[in-house]
Amino acid sequence: MRAGPDMTISVLTVCRNAEATIGRTIESFLAQDHPNKEMVLVDGASTDATVAIARGFAAPQIRILSEPDRGMYDALNKGLGLYTGDAVGVLNADDAYRGGSVLSRIAEALQDHDATHGDLDFHDGQGRVVRRWRGTPRPHRGFAAGWMPAHPTFYVRRQLAEAVGPFDTALATAADYEWMLRAIEVHRARLNHIPLVMVDMAMGGRSTASLSAHVRHNLEALAARRRWLRAGLVDWALVAKPASKLRQFAGVGRRPR
Repeated sequence: MRAGPDMTISVLTVCRNAEATIGRTIESFLAQDHPNKEMVLVDGASTDATVAIARGFAAPQIRILSEPDRGMYDALNKGLGLYTGDAVGVLNADDAYRGGSVLSRIAEALQDHDATHGDLDFHDGQGRVVRRWRGTPRPHRGFAAGWMPAHPTFYVRRQLAEAVGPFDTALATAADYEWMLRAIEVHRARLNHIPLVMVDMAMGGRSTASLSAHVRHNLEALAARRRWLRAGLVDWALVAKPASKLRQFAGVGRRPR
């Protein structure tokens, strides 16, 4: 596998009717100084101008597939079958990279590791940061202790992605959590943390869109830990994971620099 500047990093972006945000997302990808990159944009047969906006960039680094799908995780699985790079990660269609060196830092980290992750800020659409996710190296008990990386900052080598396999489409909101758990805990990925805000992420994802979605996400995450980590009836992560997220709201309300 190629490494460093020669490594091709593939970015999966799935969307449907994202005309308001897809341009900013693509611009942040094209602004990356890493020379070898591709975006695989999997569109769920949008009825707005999403595809036209993406095609308007006329960028050879962007590959576009537009057809009906069975939801976000089905679309991500299509992307996993299409990308050609040495490493892969996800950039949501309403998110953007912070600065132009994110992919270069990822390529550097993946020279000696199977996977890497970083930090992200959540914003309210008005330029204000409302939540800060600061990643940490994996603690001793990992996911069993309530720890997890921020999925929009999580990139893995192709060999690891192929070993982990597809996202579990039976999960409505936690398939990304379960995929990372398998990569790190089941396949024992050599993991690196980059102390860099990689992504500006819009609030309102699938797992936080409502109280019921939040509850469902936590129940699906619990089921994943019981399946793969053999978590018992008393699951510390069920308390520690939400508690760690509460700390992410401290000192927010400022515009990103």
